[in-house]
Formats: sequence, C-alpha cells, structure tokens
Amino acid sequence: MKNIPYGDLAWGGGIIVLALAATVARQLHYIDEDTTTRIVLGATGLMVAWYGNRMPKAFLPSACARKVARVGGWSMAISGLVYAGVWAFAPFDIALVVGCGAIIAGIVVTIGYGRVLRGRERTA
Repeated sequence: MKNIPYGDLAWGGGIIVLALAATVARQLHYIDEDTTTRIVLGATGLMVAWYGNRMPKAFLPSACARKVARVGGWSMAISGLVYAGVWAFAPFDIALVVGCGAIIAGIVVTIGYGRVLRGRERTA
C-alpha cells in the first residue's frame, strides 16, 4: 500500500463520531435537534476549509495546475469557513441558503479560473 491518507480517514471518522455523539446527546435531551444539525454541518464546513488549505500543497507537474490549485485552495478554504460560521450563528433557513451558496461559489471560482487559464494557454 502506498500512501495511507491518515488525515482524510481522521476527518471522516471524526465526523462520524461527532454525529453519533451529538445524536446520543440529543436522545438524552442534553441538546436539541437544531443544535445536532448545526454541530455536524459546522464540522463539515471545517473539513471543506481543511481540504482547501491542503489543495495548494499537493504536487502538480504543470504551472497552470499549480495556479488553479492555489486559487482553488483559497476559494474552498474561505467558502468552508463561511459555511461553518453561518451554520454556527445564522438562522436555519439563512444558513442553508448562504452556506450552500458559499460552497457553490468556491467551486465556481475554482472551475472558472481553471477555464480562464486554459483558454489563455490555447490562445498563446
């Protein structure tokens, strides 16, 4: 086996454990259903931010791919932090729209920047 992605496994296992712990706390009436949802979705936003932070650190052979990874890293890290922050503080309906919008915006920025750079390389 080559590289075991311990960080990825830790995030996946951590969110599962967090969701199970929040469910148990809800069943014991320590927290309500809204808090359970916010805890799990806030952790998901932090995971997106962590992956965004890792994007520029990956080895990529071309300069164009490294540029896209840098912009994508910033956009996904920021959108993940916005997602987590909105789920922590905003009302549920607003958190759903703004949080999902932030993630979609991060994806659109990354894909759009990649397409712009690819178009520049084709014309050059």
